[in-house]
Amino acid sequence: MAEALKRRIGPWLLTAYGVGVMVGAGIYVLTGAVAGAAGVWAPVAFLLAGLIALPSALSYAELSTRIPEAAGEAAYIAQGLRLHWLSVVVGLAIVAAGTISAAAVLRGGTGYLVSVVPVPFAVALVAMGAALVAVAVLGVLESLALAAVFTVVELIGLALVVYAGWQAAPVADWSAPPPVPATGLALGALLAFFAFIGFEDIVNMAEEVSDPARTLPRAIIGALVLTSLVYGLVAIAAVRAVPVADLAATERPLALVWARGTGGDPAFLSLIAVFAALNGVLAQIVMAARVLFGVGRREPALATFHHAHPRFGTPVLATVLVGAVVIAGALVLPVAVLAGATSGLLLAVFALVNLSLIRLKRREERAPFRVPMAVPWLGLVTALGALALSLAGLA
Repeated sequence: MAEALKRRIGPWLLTAYGVGVMVGAGIYVLTGAVAGAAGVWAPVAFLLAGLIALPSALSYAELSTRIPEAAGEAAYIAQGLRLHWLSVVVGLAIVAAGTISAAAVLRGGTGYLVSVVPVPFAVALVAMGAALVAVAVLGVLESLALAAVFTVVELIGLALVVYAGWQAAPVADWSAPPPVPATGLALGALLAFFAFIGFEDIVNMAEEVSDPARTLPRAIIGALVLTSLVYGLVAIAAVRAVPVADLAATERPLALVWARGTGGDPAFLSLIAVFAALNGVLAQIVMAARVLFGVGRREPALATFHHAHPRFGTPVLATVLVGAVVIAGALVLPVAVLAGATSGLLLAVFALVNLSLIRLKRREERAPFRVPMAVPWLGLVTALGALALSLAGLA
């Protein structure tokens, strides 16, 4: 078994990977929740959320060029805070978060599939999960190429929703918008922030990227900008076509937009949601396996996972283990239990990553890609603020 991963990924494929991770199935539900908080100003809430995520994304971009390792956050904390035990805990926490998230999305995507295709739930879930694990084992280029195809399907679906939203007659609030609700806009932005979680997965591909010092920052920033634009356009279409109360009261807000704009059957959105789910599951399996590979380099007790297949160039053992836990978790645990376990954990990691960059910049300013010191401080404050509000039950 080899220890080196193969560098096969370029900037376009890596950016597509980041967009796919962030866009995911969540936008199909989250639009209604944000509209319920911010009203017709929901598009502004999404754009504000992108601005809130930007400092942490820029911090990740600098760190990815300082420490281009598959361990990602674990490596940043190990060098920035010089706490080995914390870096291992954070690395394993990222693996757990990715695995839990993938299980939740796999279970939800299977639910969409069986609603339109008459197959047993467990059979469909295991078949889809096993197929995605097989792709992840075969190669990172194959995995990200398939993820890019899924991302294109997702974006086509969202483009159709935007088209439908502009075909509908505008609702009253759109034609004569009420004053900006400051509290509602803040809460909407906080809710929308969780739709941007995923940019951090890009850094864990560092050892499989060509020219990481140039490619990683471009992919992180490019994915965040593209996703912000997509979210803004979808939110505009939704609040223009459907009353805010109706959006907030449904778990399928984009189906309402389609029906209002075209009068057609929105069942096809269920199939697109399946592609979105497959994309999210594949991305999280790939990411979690790379983090486990990277942590194995730093922690002797986990060294067995620091091996790449000599032919495929992928961490096969780590991938199979993560995939098996994803499938098992999706079979036995409810989606709400799975999905609720990740957001607070990731916000705490964001705070630690920003703090690590602050410490590193104080010790050594040189880096291939640099941001001002104010950026990680702002990222630290926003991450801690979002975490506090999340723990308080406001998001």
